[in-house]
Amino acid sequence: MFIVFFVIIAFISSFSVIILLRPLAVKIDLVDKPSDRKAHIGAVPLIGGFSVYIGLLVTSVLLFMLFPTHFEQPIAEQFITYLWASLLMVITGALDDHSDLSVRSRIVMQVLIASIMMFMAGDVIFSLGNLLSLGELSLGYFAYPFTVIAVLGAINAYNMMDGIDGLIGGISISTFITLSILFFLSGDTDEAIFCLLCVTVLTPYLIHNLQLIVSQDKKIFMGDAGSMFIGFTIVWLLVIGSQPSSLYLTSEKCAFCPVVALWVIALPLMDMAAIMLRRIKRGESPFKADRDHLHHIFMRVGFSSRKTLLIITLLSLILSLVGVVTTIYAVPDWMQLTAFLILFFIYKKALDHVWKLASAYRKAQAYKRLAKRKKIFRLRLK
Repeated sequence: MFIVFFVIIAFISSFSVIILLRPLAVKIDLVDKPSDRKAHIGAVPLIGGFSVYIGLLVTSVLLFMLFPTHFEQPIAEQFITYLWASLLMVITGALDDHSDLSVRSRIVMQVLIASIMMFMAGDVIFSLGNLLSLGELSLGYFAYPFTVIAVLGAINAYNMMDGIDGLIGGISISTFITLSILFFLSGDTDEAIFCLLCVTVLTPYLIHNLQLIVSQDKKIFMGDAGSMFIGFTIVWLLVIGSQPSSLYLTSEKCAFCPVVALWVIALPLMDMAAIMLRRIKRGESPFKADRDHLHHIFMRVGFSSRKTLLIITLLSLILSLVGVVTTIYAVPDWMQLTAFLILFFIYKKALDHVWKLASAYRKAQAYKRLAKRKKIFRLRLK
């Protein structure tokens, strides 16, 4: 019963932040304005990240106040460190939203925040599991730079997916649902409940972003503050769930194998990696903004924004749930890695030839429409 209470608190807190911050965001010009790359109507407040973070913060503080004996000191200290590091991430994203920080500035801040996670909270990717079927693959001192790369990768993968209405919310919810299932299966209920709270605080954002029960003038965007915070939260959960040294976990072993993390964030990760490789091949900066992401391609082919949102969210959820299935059936790590690499190879090749595929799809759709018209014409003649 107490879970329902905190879910309600999380929802109300997040929803209230949106209402309170919208006029302030407009006043300080924390808004997204239409441009060549942004086709929305009017200036839209970039406060989704604040609503998600503050909703989690309020709920977490209330949990600590009502159940102080439930949280052991090391775990409480680590979680407080997460909240401070996340606040720094949200502030960095908000500054980027407002003043358009340079790529170097963003990376420096992300490395700093990753360092807080590693050296203050003690959450580091020391093991990659039994990837080669030769026993546990330990990273040793290379664990620290590897963790930094992983954190930067996850943050920017989710940041790059925030391209159409609802997409960052839909993909994030699919990821948090998958993580919640994995933690429940391992008996780590606190972490599973936290993931469900993340889903809850994302819901008010989706309501406003997709205008489900609100008008156009109430619309908000997530902004870099939100997408970077979500990416950071997800990678932290992946680290504590896949590394048995983490103090967060209540079970004796890790919640899932490290390779499962690849499946949990498969779609954002593959999209980011494929796009960056393409940009490098062209001699461009891997961080250059463009309109070659998966959601852009779907819309250029002819899918509506809502259909694109639905398709990509379902794809993300299906790929994430592969990690649940492989965990339940204890699929060997090397098999999971091989399957993921094959999938990424197919994905990248498909993107390399995407316009041929798009042309074939459009021709097929045109043929279908023509056949339908001919059928209607014949029926009228009869």
